[in-house]
Amino acid sequence: MSKQQVRAQFGANAAAYVSSPTHAAGASLARLVERVAPGPAWRVLDVATAAGHTALAFAPHVAAVVGLDLTPEMLPLAARLAAERGAANVLFAAGDVEELPLADGAFDAVTCRIAPHHFPDIGRFVAEAARVIRPGGALAVVDNVVPGSWLRGKRADRVRAAGAYVNAFEKLRDPSHNRCLSLEEWRAALTAAGLVVEVEETLDKRLTFETWAARHTPEMRLRLKAMLLQAPADARDFLDPRVEGELTTFRLQEGLFVARRP
Repeated sequence: MSKQQVRAQFGANAAAYVSSPTHAAGASLARLVERVAPGPAWRVLDVATAAGHTALAFAPHVAAVVGLDLTPEMLPLAARLAAERGAANVLFAAGDVEELPLADGAFDAVTCRIAPHHFPDIGRFVAEAARVIRPGGALAVVDNVVPGSWLRGKRADRVRAAGAYVNAFEKLRDPSHNRCLSLEEWRAALTAAGLVVEVEETLDKRLTFETWAARHTPEMRLRLKAMLLQAPADARDFLDPRVEGELTTFRLQEGLFVARRP
């Protein structure tokens, strides 16, 4: 999917991100602030800010926050939410994470939460984020992760196949989904940009299938549920689907990284 198509899709659904439980109040939001431990004089850049939830979580702890998003329709919603919360130190603007319109070393930290799986080139995003962080500053990322392995052998092949299956499941539901990385791939991408990984954590999140798939037609919901409940063993172990009365739940996993620029 092109950036123009991503912009159109997110623009059409912008309002949903204001109240989305995963984005507005997921466990990783407070944990990200805690693990970064920002200073009161810091300038923070939050990329792919959407409705501004991560930017606003950092705002009380720092001097200034800039929230950047590819989708212009997101920005008035984020600005309105900031005004409602009295966050006068937050500015929102349009921008591409792969071509940040910002000076080298301009920020003490760059944050990005539950968005990189939409990016065409995560390596380019990480390199650009590293460029605009001052020496000693941090890139803090939360994103969905999938099973992965750098090893060889049948077991490692099955793990990688499970990761590919989870990505296909996500992409069927959301065409703007590009690819979730594994923990191993995130580690490699951060290191390749010259950053030193200081924090690596995983957080499970349990989703209700009926809510997760609500935007789709009944036919597509049946396809998605079949893919969930009939997943191969390794993917099923990761997704852990459970039928609970009239509802079905499943698990996804977020990776949380804080990497420092030397």
